[in-house]
Amino acid sequence: MNNLDENQLDDDDDVQNDAVIASALRASLVVFMILGIPVIAALVYLNIGVRQEDSTESEVTLPKQREENDRVMPQLVMKSVANSSGIDFTHDSGREGQKLLPETMGSGAAVLDYNGDGHQDLLFVNSTRWPWDTRGQLDSPCRLFKGDGKFQFTDVTEEAEIGKNLYGMGVAVGDYDNDGDTDIFLSAVGKNRLLKNEGGVFEDVTDDAGVGGGDDKWGTSCGFFDYDNDGLLDLFVCNYVTWSKDADLSQKFTLDGESRAYGPPKAFSGSFSYLYHNDGDGSFTDVSETAGIQIRNDDTGVPLGKAMGLAPVDFNGDGWLDIVVANDTVRNFLFENNCDGTFSEVGRICGIAFDRSTGNARGAMGIDTAQFRDNGTLAIGIGNFANEPSALYMARAGKKQFTDAAMYTGFGPPTRQGLTFGLFFFDVDLDGRFDLLGANGHLEEEISKVQATQRYAQPPQLFWNAGRDAKSELVLAPESSVGEDFYQPIVGRGAAFGDFDEDGDQDVVIAVSDGKPAVFRNDQSTGNHWLRVRLEGTDANRDGIGAIVELALGERVLRQCVMPTRSYLSQCEKAVTFGLGDVQADVQAVESITVAWPGGKREVFPVSSIDQAIVLRQGTGHAEPPKAEVRVDASGE
Repeated sequence: MNNLDENQLDDDDDVQNDAVIASALRASLVVFMILGIPVIAALVYLNIGVRQEDSTESEVTLPKQREENDRVMPQLVMKSVANSSGIDFTHDSGREGQKLLPETMGSGAAVLDYNGDGHQDLLFVNSTRWPWDTRGQLDSPCRLFKGDGKFQFTDVTEEAEIGKNLYGMGVAVGDYDNDGDTDIFLSAVGKNRLLKNEGGVFEDVTDDAGVGGGDDKWGTSCGFFDYDNDGLLDLFVCNYVTWSKDADLSQKFTLDGESRAYGPPKAFSGSFSYLYHNDGDGSFTDVSETAGIQIRNDDTGVPLGKAMGLAPVDFNGDGWLDIVVANDTVRNFLFENNCDGTFSEVGRICGIAFDRSTGNARGAMGIDTAQFRDNGTLAIGIGNFANEPSALYMARAGKKQFTDAAMYTGFGPPTRQGLTFGLFFFDVDLDGRFDLLGANGHLEEEISKVQATQRYAQPPQLFWNAGRDAKSELVLAPESSVGEDFYQPIVGRGAAFGDFDEDGDQDVVIAVSDGKPAVFRNDQSTGNHWLRVRLEGTDANRDGIGAIVELALGERVLRQCVMPTRSYLSQCEKAVTFGLGDVQADVQAVESITVAWPGGKREVFPVSSIDQAIVLRQGTGHAEPPKAEVRVDASGE
C-alpha cells in the first residue's frame, strides 16, 4: 500500500471516529433531556407554588358607576363691558424685540374698596419700558379705577397718588396697620413697593416698612395674611427665577433654529421668596430664613423655588394658615405652619409637589383653593403650561394626602388646550357649588409656527360644576352658554372676581399682556338666591383675612375662607358670596352664619333675610367655644 492509500485510510478512520463520538453525544443529550423533564416540571411547580403563596386572594369590587344626573347647564352669559364701563387701561410689557423673559409674564389686577364706600374698585398693575430702551421712557403707571356699584368706573389714579412707574407684576391688598383703610403692595422686577392708604390717598412707605426686597429680585404673586394669629397681617412675596438682562441675552434661545425666542425658566436658577413678619409699628421683619421657607435643591444646595402662584390656606384644619406655592418647572411647595413662627415643607409628602401621573414637575402658574364639596373636601387648583393639564388636587377633611382629581372630574383634559395663568374658584351661577375659571395665553407670539395646536392669544375657560353625582363633575361651558364675548382669544394673565354691579353674582376681570383688560359682567339668569358676607375684625386682623365662614343650608354646610389672595399676580374681593340655589325667598332658608376667626374664636350671627350683603363685626355675635384642635400627621392619621 502506497503512502496515498495509507493517508486515505487514516482520514477514513478519523471520520468514522467523529461519527461515533457525535452519535454518542446525541444519545447522551436525549437521555439528559428525558431525565431533566421531571426536574424542570418540579421547578415550575415550585415556582408556581411560591407565587401562589405570595398572592392574596380578595374579592374584586368594581368602582361604583357614576350616573349622569338630569341637571342641564344654565345660561352663564359673560358679557364683555370693558369698553362701556369707563376702564381705559393698556398694559405695557416694555418689549422692544430683544425678547427678555419678564416681557412674557404680564401683570395682575386687584378688586378692592380703596375709599370705603362699599363699592368695588379696580387696580391694574402695569409694567414699563426698560431703562435702556432706545425709544425713551414712557409714562405707564399702575391705574386705579373707582367703582360706583353700577359697573361704571372713574380713573382716580392721580388723585389717589398711586401712579407709580415700575416694572410691576403682582399686587396684594390688605389693612396691614388695622386703621380701616385698604393698603396696597406691588411686586416688581426690581424694587417692590408698599403704599399706605391715608384716607384714599396713598403714601409710599416701602423704605420705612423694610419690604422693598432686592433690586436684583423678580417678585411675582404676593399676599397679606396673618400666619402667627397675632391680629396683624404679615406679607408673603413670591420670587421667580434669578434673572438679569445680560444672563438672558447671553443664551441663544430659539424656536425655529434661526430667530430669537423667549427663554424657558429651566435656563435660569431659582430664588428664595420672602416672608415678612408685621411688627405692629409700621415696619416688617424679613423672617424668610428663620421661618423655614427658603428651600434649596437637595443635590446642589442652590435656591430651588421659581414661585409664580401663592395660596394661603389652613389645609390641616388646625386654625393656623399654611402656605401653598406654585413653582414653574420645579416641585410645588406646601409649607405647614408649625404654630410657633416656623414652617415645614411637606409638599412631597402630601402629594402636591409633582404631576402624580408622571412624577415630573410642571410649569405651574396661578393657584387657588376652596372647600370644594359639602363634606369638607379641600381642593387646590393649579394652572399649568401648554400641553400640560391643569391640576386639581383634593384631600378629604382631616386628611393630608392629596389626589389629583383633574382627570376624573372632567377638568383636566380640556385644559391641555391652553397655557393657564390666572385660575380661581367661584360660584358663577349661585347654585352653591364652586365652578372654575382659567385665563389662558401663550408666551410666544409665533408659537403656532412650531406647534400647530397652540396659539398666542387663547380664550379663557369656564368650568361649570354639575355636581358630584354627574357623569362629569366639571363641564367646560360652551359658547352657547357663556356667549361669544367670553371666548374671544386674549393673552390672559392675572384674573380676579368681584360683584361690580351689586346684583349678587360675581363678575370677572382678566389682565391682558400688552393689551386692554377683558372685563365681563356676569349675566347668569338662573334666578338663584345668594348671601354676601363681609367681615370686620377687632381682635383678629381688621379684614378678617383667614377667617372661615360657615352657612347651613338644609342638610348642607357651605364653607368659605376670607382670602383675597388668589389666582395669579392678583387679588379678588374680600367679601364671600354664598350661592343658595333655588330656595324659597319667603322661607327662612338661612338662620345663622358661623365665623371661625383667626386665632380660634367662633361666633354665630343671626341672618334675617337672603339676597343681601351683610357685614359681621367681631364681638357682636353669639360666642361659641372653639372647636377642639385636630392635628394630623402626613399619613392623615
